[in-house]
Amino acid sequence: MTEGTAAEPWQLTTPPGTASYTMHREGDELVCRVGSTTLKYQARAIDDLHAWLVEQGDWVPLGASDENKPAVEGSVEAWGRSEDNPVGGWYGLRKGYRGRFGMYLPPLLEHLGLVELTHDKRNNSVRAL
Repeated sequence: MTEGTAAEPWQLTTPPGTASYTMHREGDELVCRVGSTTLKYQARAIDDLHAWLVEQGDWVPLGASDENKPAVEGSVEAWGRSEDNPVGGWYGLRKGYRGRFGMYLPPLLEHLGLVELTHDKRNNSVRAL
């Protein structure tokens, strides 16, 4: 298992298995590279999302969507941009690329052994271990 550094990023795959990407930690940020696109999220999202999933106590839909599209209510994506989450809004840091929280964060939590994730073609869900 890699350390999640720039030199040894985590090698991840989207829940449906259609795309590979890397993620690593740089200080207080998670840097996600999908092809030539770079997204950034607050690193505290790992612990905050896991704690929220523990509170939910069951399967939660991912609801991944771009920043400019609405997120499905009750989904990981909706929570990742909600004013009711611990950071009071977006975990995404790069304007225009703040969405897709529900696509890219759950596979990292699965890799870290914190959650169980479905891997269907569509409508995937996650739950805390």
